[in-house]
Amino acid sequence: MATSDPEPAPFAPRPKPGRERGSVMRDVAKLAGVSHQTVSRVINEHPHVRAETRERVLAAMRSLNYRRNLAARTLATRESHTLGIVGFETTLFGPESMLYGIESAARAAGYLVSVATVRDLSHRPVLEAVDRLVQHGVDGIIAIAPKHAVTTALTHAPTGMPCVAVGGDGQAGFPTVRVDNAAGARLATRHLLDLGHATVHHVAGPLDWPEAQSRVDGWRETLYAAGAVVPPVTAGWWDAAAGYEQGRRLAADPTVTAVFCANDRIALGVLRAMHESGRRVPGDVSVTGFDDMPDSGYFLPPLTTVHQDFAELGRRALALLLRHMAVADGASPPEDVVVAPRVVARASAGPPRPS
Repeated sequence: MATSDPEPAPFAPRPKPGRERGSVMRDVAKLAGVSHQTVSRVINEHPHVRAETRERVLAAMRSLNYRRNLAARTLATRESHTLGIVGFETTLFGPESMLYGIESAARAAGYLVSVATVRDLSHRPVLEAVDRLVQHGVDGIIAIAPKHAVTTALTHAPTGMPCVAVGGDGQAGFPTVRVDNAAGARLATRHLLDLGHATVHHVAGPLDWPEAQSRVDGWRETLYAAGAVVPPVTAGWWDAAAGYEQGRRLAADPTVTAVFCANDRIALGVLRAMHESGRRVPGDVSVTGFDDMPDSGYFLPPLTTVHQDFAELGRRALALLLRHMAVADGASPPEDVVVAPRVVARASAGPPRPS
């Protein structure tokens, strides 16, 4: 006589989405085999928890899909665990990468992020962005500050609101994280001089941006120190179109053998202008940039440039803001952080052609 397979044991029906009982702290404690207080210490990142215990609690939280009640935390601590970022609407590689680096560092540290962007880097729009972030109850603000108007607006933030600027020239009046732009320009200019070029021309960014001016200063100082002729500065915007326009003028001058560009996009325009003019790079003219965009190694020829570590800038900015937030009232804010750049040598720069 045929027998049927035993009927499988019934499973409890899965609650419908949105109606599942939320896991609470005691559920996590029970699953991890620890006390309620230990779970609380892990959630609040208390240093005096053994690594093995911390990992067991975190595994239990993941298993139960436990999430901290941020609203309750805010009421209890008067901290939102949210950081504000002031950015601006742009496709420029530097500011865009800074924003991404700051967001990534903040989220990795467990902070929520609220971003307020502006189209115009003048005082009023930036101040309105700061006000929006303050109204959202952020614990601190990081501002991408390529122009003085941004840092000036930050000085009008409410008393007690910790603020950090990223970029600029370090003249903000409050903690700043920035790349040493003058040092980067000195490295690029020195690299070209060491290759044997008599002097170096410079295609600058907009000179109302402190970073562009700092790169001009570093370039000029290096030429003066070497006793080299200092050519006139040609300034424009941060894009390839500006580089192309200035590159056509430089290509028409047979005495030009080396060009330092204020960023990689400008260098891309200069490379095209040189190619169209029949001047080989690096055979006739050496070209360097600044930023080390991910695509710079794929230019034709691959671009020698100054590397900026935007992920590191983001991490440093977050660490500086957290130290600033922890400073007691009346104490001095933490010191500025300056990140050193480095030259990445590729095929676009070489010795000048023998005369």
